[in-house]
Amino acid sequence: MNNVASALRAATARLEQVSDTARLDAEYLMAHALGVTRSSMLLGHQQVPEPLAYSGLVDRRLSYEPLAYITGEQDFYGRSFIVSPDVLIPRSDSEQVVEAALGYMALDARILDCGTGSGALLVTLLAERSGTTGAGIDAAFAALPVAAANAARLGVADRARILRRDWTDPDWAEDLGRFDLIIANPPYIGTGAKLDRSVRAFEPANALFAGEDGLAEYRRLIPQCRELLNPDGVLVLEIGYQQSAAVAAIAQENGAKSELKHDLAGRPRAMILRWGLAK
Repeated sequence: MNNVASALRAATARLEQVSDTARLDAEYLMAHALGVTRSSMLLGHQQVPEPLAYSGLVDRRLSYEPLAYITGEQDFYGRSFIVSPDVLIPRSDSEQVVEAALGYMALDARILDCGTGSGALLVTLLAERSGTTGAGIDAAFAALPVAAANAARLGVADRARILRRDWTDPDWAEDLGRFDLIIANPPYIGTGAKLDRSVRAFEPANALFAGEDGLAEYRRLIPQCRELLNPDGVLVLEIGYQQSAAVAAIAQENGAKSELKHDLAGRPRAMILRWGLAK
């Protein structure tokens, strides 16, 4: 039987055909199979026998299944979140939404997360500011227990309501009240866009695609958010890096002023919308 060190070498060679981070993938899968952290695996488990489950995990990655779905976890803003194929995998790009939101949040802000998925945005903001409360909504029933589990895991369940709501339904928000901050990472990919196989084949389509031009959910959501904000409330949206002009135009059509924030790669990523005094 191979030991961990030799199994890692073999898996890395196999994974190079599907991943640009083959060695890292192999290491995370090994740590998962052993039930230890990656650092612990690298420092103290190199000579132990290869776990029986490892080969199957590598096979799943070879089929382009995302690493986060195989391990059931994804790091985001310095915390580990539970993920499943029912929710979009949190990405580092979305951390700019958190950064932008934190810049506008009062210490006692009331937050609404539209399309909460794993709850990564809402839970992170609640964890960063202990005096805040919030609600996370999603149209997908299967996403709700994932978000609730993350709120519990990270100690904010008493300040987070996770609700099944679909903003295409009439009166979906009539009992929610008003908010100081609304955040959203809505679907924003055009239906004909080319995507990595691991994304198109495995991540939930309802969290990815928004009509032919990718703007359908901004058109639906922006005017509704205006009605849900307190005076001087703020809406922070994640956008595709080529969508800043189009989303700014939608905001302007709905009476909002917009401000753009860029991610670490210098690409447009978060748009802040303000109406001043709410209607």
